[in-house]
Amino acid sequence: MRKVLYLFLLVAAALCVFSCSGNKKNVVKIGVYEPASGDNGAGGKQETLGVQYANKLTPTVEIGGKEYQVQLEIVDNESSNDKAVTAASELVSKGVSVVLGSYGSGVSIAASDTFANADIPAIGITCTNPQVTQGNSHYFRICFLDPFQGTVLANFANDNFKAKKAYCLAKLGDDYSVGLCNYFIEAFKKLGGEIVFETFPEGTSDFAAYVANAKNQGADVFFSPVSIEAAALIIEQANTQGLSVPILAGDTWDSNVVLAAAKGSSVKVYVTTFFVEGSTDKNVVDFVNGFRNYINTDATAKTNNGGDDEISAVSAMGFDAYYTALEALKKAGSTNGADVIKALPSTKYTGVSGVIEFDATGDAKRDVAYVKQVDNATGKWKFIAVQRVK
Repeated sequence: MRKVLYLFLLVAAALCVFSCSGNKKNVVKIGVYEPASGDNGAGGKQETLGVQYANKLTPTVEIGGKEYQVQLEIVDNESSNDKAVTAASELVSKGVSVVLGSYGSGVSIAASDTFANADIPAIGITCTNPQVTQGNSHYFRICFLDPFQGTVLANFANDNFKAKKAYCLAKLGDDYSVGLCNYFIEAFKKLGGEIVFETFPEGTSDFAAYVANAKNQGADVFFSPVSIEAAALIIEQANTQGLSVPILAGDTWDSNVVLAAAKGSSVKVYVTTFFVEGSTDKNVVDFVNGFRNYINTDATAKTNNGGDDEISAVSAMGFDAYYTALEALKKAGSTNGADVIKALPSTKYTGVSGVIEFDATGDAKRDVAYVKQVDNATGKWKFIAVQRVK
């Protein structure tokens, strides 16, 4: 009887081992390379939220006839070019097949070689500086570029405010704000405009002198596509000094931090961005309703969104980037990074921000930006215009 029982237990154990190994899930890792701290931490968290929400909705993908569980590996690049390589190397060591990010062009450029050397593709979500994709075959992006965005903003200043003189303010050494200012300046001068351009150093917290100079110079618009952290301080000082001309900025200012800073003030703030609510397209409506519910039912998500349920365009872009990565993995039929790099140029996906496909440089084929204004009374965004380059 004991022998029979022993044999039974052996057979049961063998079946268990076979069954457990047979049910073992395949896993594909997607790296999320974003700032969760530093100057761009607030925007990085919101961009990551879009990726996390997409992963919550679609946690698996079929690759080469097999179902894979999608595991997000999230690292904090701290909004720092100096910390970028360390964060990127962490993703490489974790064996990711593709990387999403980053919010911030500087950290994207700084980490590029790390991903290239490991044959891992990266899909930029809202890093708009042309240098991100130039001269390489592994970095792609789903957003418009700064030459386009800068020209759009210059046209907007000219068309809507008849601006003849623009004051431009960037952070010294920052690829994004300096680059975007330069593209704005180039386009504004072509329209016959005059420019006053200044930069501020790292660690600046008092913008009184810069706002005063814009007023003294008689600028018709104040253009400053800097970090969210600096944005709030600039708005505060503009309100204190009674700056009456409009403040224009790029996609970084599309944030509830900016809404909170401008609410109740007299400061007029306009931004260009990638996505706006209000479309009747079913995919957009489903995303808006679903994402807002996600934010309101997850305390951590709501905290990372700045404490409210405003939907930032970068969250929509993070959502689309995740599905673009899934399409590339399916097209590659492999989790090998080199295979995904080969698949990305012909990958196409229709997301909530529009159709996503890539040109020969790896940049998205985008020709539209949305302009929004802060409603000072409500602290909400108002859609102003769809803006194209002339």
